[in-house]
Amino acid sequence: MVNKINIFKHFLLSASLLLISSVSFSYEPPDTVAVRSHSAGAPAHHDESHGFDAGKMILEHVVDSHEWHLWGHTSIPLPVIVKTDKGFEVFSSSHFGHGGSEEYQGKNYTYALKEGSIVVVDELDGSVDEAATASLYDFSITKNVMSMFITMALMLWIFLTVAKAYTKNAGKAPKGLQSFVEPLIMFVRDDLAKPSIGEKRYERFMPFLLTVFFFVMISNYLGLIPFFPGGVNLTGSISIAMVLALFTLLITVFVGNKHYWQHIFAMPGVPIPVLIILTPIEILGVILRPFVLMVRLFANITAGHIIALAFFSLIFIFGEMNAGLGYGVSILSLVFTVFMGFLELLVAFLQAYVFTLLSAIYFGSAVDEGHHIHNHEDDYLPENSAHV
Repeated sequence: MVNKINIFKHFLLSASLLLISSVSFSYEPPDTVAVRSHSAGAPAHHDESHGFDAGKMILEHVVDSHEWHLWGHTSIPLPVIVKTDKGFEVFSSSHFGHGGSEEYQGKNYTYALKEGSIVVVDELDGSVDEAATASLYDFSITKNVMSMFITMALMLWIFLTVAKAYTKNAGKAPKGLQSFVEPLIMFVRDDLAKPSIGEKRYERFMPFLLTVFFFVMISNYLGLIPFFPGGVNLTGSISIAMVLALFTLLITVFVGNKHYWQHIFAMPGVPIPVLIILTPIEILGVILRPFVLMVRLFANITAGHIIALAFFSLIFIFGEMNAGLGYGVSILSLVFTVFMGFLELLVAFLQAYVFTLLSAIYFGSAVDEGHHIHNHEDDYLPENSAHV
């Protein structure tokens, strides 16, 4: 029981550190959102002059923004926090008007939203002040950051509740939320951590593995909810996936033992001419492994959202082309959208599982002792079998 409570304490600490470290990376750079034809948060619904723009609607969902769009012209403004060469400024994104079409006169500069990014503009002609913009750092609470706060608050509530239940009902069968969360924790421990890292070394990695597993899973499931506080493509953001993968890389590097680094830089028994070719490949592999984790999570989650929204958009596209055809396509599109929704329920869990499993495998390879490899099968022999 004490060990379980300690696991929860370490988990909560790791979760808090992950949140703090992720905030600075959660806003995507201008070149990522430059593909948008309108400012971030601009509603991508029916346009009287150009009709329904499916691409705009899909991009509005999968990219970050400075406001949380709900429906029509209704959005939740979020705090804008910028640092310029003249100091910090904090104000609401509502000052940019609906869709970010207006400028805001701040204490230091005049600000505007250009292609989803905050820039400094000239008060007279509205042109971008390149010099001032270059010195601007955006620490705003964007939609992704807000969703991350919601996810972390939900995780804290879940695990504090479960930890309290363990303390209150010591020695009793789990019930309620505890009976739902405990099998998932045991799954991460018994099916992911122990087989990949080893019975003697897995415990030190459990806080991080539990944090990543539940963070990715809960974020994915929240992203499937089409209304507030869901509908955010959080783990489909390349910056969020990068932070998670970066943690895996840093832990692997810092816990790697002598045996691990010896096989990276100078594998025993390999001729020197071969090492000249092999060593750079091994070093590159250390970096590419978390990079693959990042791309896998980002691509799978984002692709799932895009496909589901694309099928949904067919209803409006064919509806504008032909009213009669629109009704028939609506039924077909609705069926495909529901099918993709159920498929995304599976993908949301699988991506959390795969990310956690591969992280555990990397940790296991970093702490593995080479001379014990041939003795793994001894763990499954009956006690005192050595005397037989």
